[in-house]
Amino acid sequence: MLLAFISNSMNEALPVASPERLAQKILPGDLAMWFFIMAELTVFAILFIAFAVTRQIYPEMFIAGQATLHPIAGVINTLALILSSYMVVLAVNAITSDHQHKARNFLVAALAFACVYLVTKSWEYQLLLEQDYGISTNTFYMLYFFITFFHFMHVLLGMVILTSIALKAHKKGYIRTEQGNPNISGFEAGASYWHMVDLVWIILFPLIYIVH
Repeated sequence: MLLAFISNSMNEALPVASPERLAQKILPGDLAMWFFIMAELTVFAILFIAFAVTRQIYPEMFIAGQATLHPIAGVINTLALILSSYMVVLAVNAITSDHQHKARNFLVAALAFACVYLVTKSWEYQLLLEQDYGISTNTFYMLYFFITFFHFMHVLLGMVILTSIALKAHKKGYIRTEQGNPNISGFEAGASYWHMVDLVWIILFPLIYIVH
């Protein structure tokens, strides 16, 4: 009796998806972007595995290398990308509600937080290089610089994409659907890419800075 009551209550509380709703695409954006995202995630996964396996082979080298890094800089970068990603979420919500100028403002804020990441990461690179730690120092620094700079370039590409969709939102350049709503497939694709960049760093930060 109790299970039946709970089941009936849930059925009343949860909306039943219509056939039209079920027919809608599950993933935001376009399929091509998701193929690209999955390919990039695969590359990052291989790099993460290589880093973890090599750390098991040279534990002392990696512990010594991690001691020269700046975890506070890593925390700042993590917060910057999380906040940037949140601004992108707000931008998507705004563009969905047809508030294109609000979406533009949120994207500008997202780009500002991304700039915090770029400046902080560049400062960390400079400090390491000034101490003569470079890609040729040992295996730890080779992997550190390669993986983090690879991610750094993805952040730059993501910023170009965010700038592009922000300009489009500023000019109200979205083609309308038959219902009169803006076609935001490209907007969602760009947002999905940026969330991928954020997700990769959330995994990268503890892997390189914290885990021994």
